[in-house]
Amino acid sequence: MKNWFKNLGPGPLIAAAFIGPGTVTLCTLAGVNFGFNLLWAMLLSIVGTIFLQEMAARLGIISQKGLSEIIKQEIKNPIFKKVIIGLILVAIVVGNASYEAGNISGGILGLETIFGQWIVKNSYFSFNLMSILVGVIAFAMLYVGSYKFLEKALISFVILMSLSFFITAIITKPNLLQIINGLLIPKLPEQSLLTVIGLIGTTVVPYNLFLHASLVKEKWSTSQDLKLAKRDTFIAVLLGGFISIAIIISAAAISVKEVSNAADLALGLAPLYGDFAKYFLSIGLFAAGITSAITAPLAAAYVAKECFGWQSNLKSTKFRAVWMTILILGVIFSSVGIKPIEIIKFAQIANGLLLPIITAILLWMMNQKSVLGSFTNSKIQNNVGFFIFLITLFLGIKMILKVFNFF
Repeated sequence: MKNWFKNLGPGPLIAAAFIGPGTVTLCTLAGVNFGFNLLWAMLLSIVGTIFLQEMAARLGIISQKGLSEIIKQEIKNPIFKKVIIGLILVAIVVGNASYEAGNISGGILGLETIFGQWIVKNSYFSFNLMSILVGVIAFAMLYVGSYKFLEKALISFVILMSLSFFITAIITKPNLLQIINGLLIPKLPEQSLLTVIGLIGTTVVPYNLFLHASLVKEKWSTSQDLKLAKRDTFIAVLLGGFISIAIIISAAAISVKEVSNAADLALGLAPLYGDFAKYFLSIGLFAAGITSAITAPLAAAYVAKECFGWQSNLKSTKFRAVWMTILILGVIFSSVGIKPIEIIKFAQIANGLLLPIITAILLWMMNQKSVLGSFTNSKIQNNVGFFIFLITLFLGIKMILKVFNFF
C-alpha cells in the first residue's frame, strides 16, 4: 500500500480539477431530475477522459514538454500558431480567472451548510468572509511552490471528497440493480439531452490536458515510467468518475424537485437521512471547491509559462504572479457577489472553440514519430480518439450557441 501511494502521480490532481462545484451541481441536478437514468453518460465521460488524459500524459513524459510548448514547436504556419496560442491563453488563463469565483463559491457553500454564513453587511455593500478563508487556504498551498506538497495535499482532498460522497450515497441505500441498469443501458428521458451534454462537457475539459502534460514532467522523465503514468491516470480518473456517480446516486434519493445546487441537496437529505448525510455532503462540496480553486490558477500559470516561453518553476515571480492574479480576482468576485458575465461569455466561446481544436491537435501529435518515436497511438486509440473528437466538436458548438442563446 505504501508503494502504491508513492507511485501516485498527477492523476489525482486531474481528478481534483474536474470534480469542481460545476460538476457537483450538474450531477446533483441529473440525479434529482432523472434518477439513475443518466449514469451511462457519466460512464461514457469517464472512458473518454481516461483516453485523452493518457495521451496527454504520454506526450508530456516522452517529450518532456508541456502541450503548449509542443504546439509552438510542431505547428509551422506562423499565423495558425499565433491564433492557436492566443486561443489557448484566452480560454485557459482568462477562462480560469472568470471561473475561479465559482470554484471559491462552491467551497463556501460546503462550509456555510455546516457553519452558517459569515457575511458582513452595511448600507453600501455585503462581503462574504468565507471567500477570504477559502482564498487563504488555496494561496498558502500554492505559495509553498512544491509539486510534492501540492500532490500530497490534493490527494488528501480527493480522498476526503471521495469518502464524503461515497458515504452519502451509501446512506441513501440505493437499489444496486437500478444503478447497474443506469450505467449499462443508455436512456434519454424527455428534456435530458442538455444534461447529458453537460455531464460529458464538465468531465472532458481542455485545461486538464494542459495541466496533465505539464505535471507529469514533475514526477516522471523516462519511457519506463509510462506504465506508472497510465495506471495513475486510469485509477484517478475512474475515482473522479465514481465521485460524480456517487453524487448522482445521492441526489436521486431526494423526492423534492426544488434543488439548484449541492448545498440544497445537503439540506434536502437531512430530514430523510439525518444530519450525518448533510455533513458528509457539505465536506465533499468544500473539498470539490477548494481543489478546483487550487488547480485552476495552477493550470493557468503553467499555460502562461509555456506560451510565453518562461524558464521558470513553481516558485518564480512570473509563475506566481499568474496564479495570484487569478486567485485574488476569484476571492474578490465571490466575496462581493460580482459575476463578470461578459468575460465569462467570452471565455465560454474561447473554450468552445478550443475543445475540439485541441483534441484534434492532440490526436495529430500522438501520431508524430518526430515527437513520440515508437510511442505513437495505436489504431484503437486513434479510433476512440476520433470518436471523442466528434463529441468535443458537438460540445464546442453547443457551448458557443448557448452563449448566443441559440441552443
